[in-house]
Amino acid sequence: MQGTSVALFISVFFACAVEAVEAVTIVLAAGTARDWKSAWRGVIAGLLTLALIIAAFGPAISHLPISFLRIVVGGLLLVFGLTWLRKAILRSSGYKALHDEDKIFQEELAAARIAAKETRHGVADWYAFTLSYKGVLLEGLEVAFIVLTFGTIQHKVGLASIAALAAVVIVIIAGFALRAPLARVPENTLKFGVGILLTAFGIFWGAEGSAGASKKWPGDNWAVLGLIFGVAIFSFILVQVLKVMHAKPRVPVTTVPAAAKAVMVKPERSKAVAGAIAFGEFWVDFIVGDDWRIAAGIVIAFILTATIKISAFTWGTVPFFVALFLAYSLSRVVRSPR
Repeated sequence: MQGTSVALFISVFFACAVEAVEAVTIVLAAGTARDWKSAWRGVIAGLLTLALIIAAFGPAISHLPISFLRIVVGGLLLVFGLTWLRKAILRSSGYKALHDEDKIFQEELAAARIAAKETRHGVADWYAFTLSYKGVLLEGLEVAFIVLTFGTIQHKVGLASIAALAAVVIVIIAGFALRAPLARVPENTLKFGVGILLTAFGIFWGAEGSAGASKKWPGDNWAVLGLIFGVAIFSFILVQVLKVMHAKPRVPVTTVPAAAKAVMVKPERSKAVAGAIAFGEFWVDFIVGDDWRIAAGIVIAFILTATIKISAFTWGTVPFFVALFLAYSLSRVVRSPR
């Protein structure tokens, strides 16, 4: 049990640290380029909204049937973990640019500086307020989900909360002490590690929930450590294979003419419509991830695990399908034009 507690603490800590880095970057840009008082009000409003959401839905999570909770949480953790792991593998192998927090900060800063200043509801700079509010709320929702789900399933909400709080406090102190983005944080390495941990926990809980409340992994909770090791080895192999593929020369691909691109420009939408679409896209990304094929593979694996009552299928189906669909998703990137 001690080993799984350590794994849980590390998983929650680093996952929340990644989310906190992104939120702090946004708030720093809003405060530096615009108005710190308005930015801080946005932070407070975001935290209050987050607290209301947790108070409303947090207790309900603990009352859900444990098998159902494991399936839902396992599925969502696999979506989170595989999204982060997929991008980290692509960055490590050269198929995707490394995530540059300093570049993101500069982009946020530039956007904040050119936005018109508007006063609303007693807030001197509405843009700074809303930018901070959205950053804190959206990143905070993922932190809250990680804490509540990890803590509830393992009956260690306190430990998960301490890990999250420690991560958030450390990132905030570092960010505001330097008054700069946490550009030196090796974010791809962080996301690679967190992706491995979340994927392993997602496999563990998803398979156990699909198999039924009475079924336990061979080795019980210690099995998650074996899953972490297995996911890490498989991910390392994928990185090496993709590095070899990336080094091979590719046939030049005809680019789309600028005139044709101009024709494909999307029409401008009203703020209300754009906001509704952005809200919907957030929840689709939250539930499905950046490749629906992986999400479909997870669902298929859970169904097979629940229906085929053979031990090898019970514990091998989810890991097999996760490996298969992750490799397939990455292969689509390799085959696509650069």
